[in-house]
Amino acid sequence: MANPLWRTKPVSSPSSSSGLKRVLSAKQLIIMGVGIIIGAGLFSLTGVAAGQNAGPAITLSFIVAAIACGFAGLCYGELAGMIPSSGSAYSYAYASMGEFIAWIIGWDLVLEYTVAASAVASSWSGYVSSMLAGWGIVLDPRFLAPTMSVVKLADGSQAYAWVNAPAIVIISLVSALLMCGTKESTKINNFIVFIKLTVIALVYIFCIPHIKMSNFHPFIPTNTGIYGQFGLSGIMRAAGMAFFAYIGFDIISTTAQDSRNPARDLPIGIIGSLIICAIVYATFSLVLTGVVNYKELANDPSPVATAINTTGYVWLNTIIKLGICLGYTSVLFGLLLGQARVFLTMSNDGLLPKVFARLNKKTHTPWTSHIIFGVISSVLAATVPIGVLGNMTSIGTLLAFIIVCIGVPVLRWRHPNVPRRFKVPGGIIIPALGVVSCSAVIFSLDSLTWLRLIVWLVIGCIVYFFYGIRHSHLSR
Repeated sequence: MANPLWRTKPVSSPSSSSGLKRVLSAKQLIIMGVGIIIGAGLFSLTGVAAGQNAGPAITLSFIVAAIACGFAGLCYGELAGMIPSSGSAYSYAYASMGEFIAWIIGWDLVLEYTVAASAVASSWSGYVSSMLAGWGIVLDPRFLAPTMSVVKLADGSQAYAWVNAPAIVIISLVSALLMCGTKESTKINNFIVFIKLTVIALVYIFCIPHIKMSNFHPFIPTNTGIYGQFGLSGIMRAAGMAFFAYIGFDIISTTAQDSRNPARDLPIGIIGSLIICAIVYATFSLVLTGVVNYKELANDPSPVATAINTTGYVWLNTIIKLGICLGYTSVLFGLLLGQARVFLTMSNDGLLPKVFARLNKKTHTPWTSHIIFGVISSVLAATVPIGVLGNMTSIGTLLAFIIVCIGVPVLRWRHPNVPRRFKVPGGIIIPALGVVSCSAVIFSLDSLTWLRLIVWLVIGCIVYFFYGIRHSHLSR
């Protein structure tokens, strides 16, 4: 008997019927992708990366990062059209590299989406408290930071934070929205994305007339003699930071069972959203560094507000903060949707208990999963520092990207005749470049982040060997 660890699912046999409603079109998938990808990377990362690493050439860094993500995005596009399953990289690995690798990547994806949702909610808390303060509503700082963090009180004294309450609130609200039904929640999310793009358009409209061409000289500042501080190395260092600004497009592939024609629509949604976001990131960064000299942005966490203040339209700051808060909400929507869909698929394959595949009879959504992950994400957002959450998100995402890029040539070798609605051009060159570029970034992460990932995967292995391997549908 073949080793059960390496048994694969037939490519021509998708996961069992999930019971989800097929309501999403290619256009809606692109909107969802844009809503997920455009977030903190655009509104916060741009200034720091420009001021400390690339100067005005941060625009080139975003383009380089888009190309690197494009390698993985093209691979996702081929596999999504070939294996239209809500399991994303988990399902692709199941068909190409075997059940155990699939379990590892599925367990990893849940870590990625759950921790990322917590990180976004934590960042949202900071922006919404700042916006409320501008309206004269000052919240107790002990309710605005992770548990036991040191915060400064209104009287100047210091104290330990109790809990990040706004983060819990936003996760609860988005989870409740998702439980109302995919079609209904998607309509609301589309509206939120529209507002976010409108805010970005306002920045273009009011800032472009104030661009000073002198701020673009030199476009690529001379390297200081230290790797990563300007020059070509600075562009590449900033590209490594910008890489994480594009994270999120892979969540589109988790909506296969919600899509009307997944074999056609998923590749369109993935690649289309990546192209749009690359254009937005590149042009937006060009406008910011044109209005504000890059040297003034080195330690600025709110470069957009700084640019608006330079123009004199200070009243726009409140609108910008509102747009950023709504932007983070659309990111949360995609993350919380994706994590529930991965566990739904794994449960349908027998690797997890049936409770994760249980759907609400009225809304046809995996309400049990939404409640469970909503609680877990809330606890993490309320108690764990955002820096730790950010690194955990990155390592989980990059591992998924590497597996997907490897899966493309493996499936071409094992199943050369299976129809592919979209095929990555250039043979194995692009998948190989995807593996190399993602590996270069993942090995640059700190050892503590690696340790946390290893602990999580060990826990996953225990669950698999005590439950998944014996209940897998392929074992029958």
